[in-house]
Amino acid sequence: MHDQLRANTSLAAMTYEQMLERVRYEGAYPTRARAEESVHAVLAALGRRLTGDERVDLAQSLPVEAALPLTAQVPSAEQLSGWGFVKDLASRTGGAAATARWDAGAVLKIVAELAGPDLLARVLRQLPDGYALLFGQVELRRPQPVA
Repeated sequence: MHDQLRANTSLAAMTYEQMLERVRYEGAYPTRARAEESVHAVLAALGRRLTGDERVDLAQSLPVEAALPLTAQVPSAEQLSGWGFVKDLASRTGGAAATARWDAGAVLKIVAELAGPDLLARVLRQLPDGYALLFGQVELRRPQPVA
């Protein structure tokens, strides 16, 4: 998998260093190291939620160094809402939910740009409600069947 990701590095719209600087700016992090911690934690958490072609295609849209934490995770069978994702991220990083929400937004906004609208739409269709806002997108209510 690592070799496959390396072969697709040229498809990424930015380098890992550029991605970290964008995340640092979006998250108003004081250091590049703090931005990198967020990137790794958020992408690992997302890697536990995604499966199939969306997971592979998203990894290919990222710089290799960012794709590795995403693909290193075994997807969980447990479905988490967007808020559940934030709470899980907070518990795994030992931080507050507000900090985890901030980190998720800073990282996933850049991931959304790298993925592009078509892939992002596929990723959001795979995830439960509540993730669109984390990616900086408007979340439309899914139609409910009439009873």
